[in-house]
Amino acid sequence: MKKYKLIIITGVSGTGKTTLGTALSEKLGIPFYDADHFHPIENIAKMSAGIPLNDEDRKPWLQSLANKLEESKTSGGCVLACSALKESYRKILSIDPSIHWIHLKGDRDLIWERMKARKNHYMKAEMLDSQFATWEEPDYGHKLSIAQSPEAMLEEALDFLKK
Repeated sequence: MKKYKLIIITGVSGTGKTTLGTALSEKLGIPFYDADHFHPIENIAKMSAGIPLNDEDRKPWLQSLANKLEESKTSGGCVLACSALKESYRKILSIDPSIHWIHLKGDRDLIWERMKARKNHYMKAEMLDSQFATWEEPDYGHKLSIAQSPEAMLEEALDFLKK
């Protein structure tokens, strides 16, 4: 019998992946990992300079995230916040058929305002349009609107995870 829970929260930058992921982690008693913290220094330098990453830049990063997911199965699972904008990226992360996918969706202008308010984050608000252009909306998992409070988002996510 499976004794772990793997949850991946996706969406463009500024949708609240870290906020929701942290809250789910606390409620479920499993670790939270922010994919941003797994980027190699070369990727951070590119993004800090306003240069979007390409697929080659992302491959080793995505593989390290897949390894972290696999590793976490032995200790009860985890919550991972990762943009995972393309289906090819999500395939790399799909290390287990029981992964619970939560896809955060929201209006571009709302996300833009949130991103402009961020301090000390390497992802610049100007890159938002490139993320929206890259986003391949999946036809699986739970689509969660960010046009609600963080508390309401958490409750909706917890309801989805009960199914």
